[in-house]
Amino acid sequence: MEKQFLIDDFKVGDTWRLFKILSEFVEGFEMMSEVYPAVSIFGSARIKPEDETYTQTVEIAKKLSENGFNIITGGGPGIMEAGNRGAQEGKGKSIGLNIKLPMEQQANAFTDLQLELNYFFVRKVMFIKYAQAYVGMPGGFGTLDEIFEAITLIQTKRIKPFPVILVGTDYWSGLLDWIKETLITRKLISKQDIDLIRLADDPDEVVKIIKQTVIV
Repeated sequence: MEKQFLIDDFKVGDTWRLFKILSEFVEGFEMMSEVYPAVSIFGSARIKPEDETYTQTVEIAKKLSENGFNIITGGGPGIMEAGNRGAQEGKGKSIGLNIKLPMEQQANAFTDLQLELNYFFVRKVMFIKYAQAYVGMPGGFGTLDEIFEAITLIQTKRIKPFPVILVGTDYWSGLLDWIKETLITRKLISKQDIDLIRLADDPDEVVKIIKQTVIV
């Protein structure tokens, strides 16, 4: 009897969780419908303001916002804060999609629009659905997850192609070499799939790549 109660309680919990997920989608769609055109910027939450990567991210976000783009980040510290800060220094809207985590993730103070989320997959939908380009700064598993999610969806033609730019040759070249030497060599992906990723170092180059593809 007790076992059946626990099973039924679990089922009820999942049912109500669906409504919670749906409410996050609804809130996100309503807020994000006004952010076009936008660029999503990703990178480590552990990067400090004194790091040159932080400064570079601020510059990239500022230049993009001055060229008509709003900036979307994960809304937390590090690179996310730098992206939102650059957006506010420019002319665009600064959007933060904050996720509640037990460590390292706290909302930064540089957002004009902010959404608090519980589910990573809801946040991923918002990043992709409302972005016209992705910019990947140095980061860890979360950054890799977001970047490869977009590449996979473009590769499988689930979404329209958009620029996916990795910033920092020194940081990303090892990953790209591995993709070429292992994935392409073993024919696990097609040769042209590597072209879905662009590599850049200069903030002006990042803006140029995006402007060549996206009409504002």
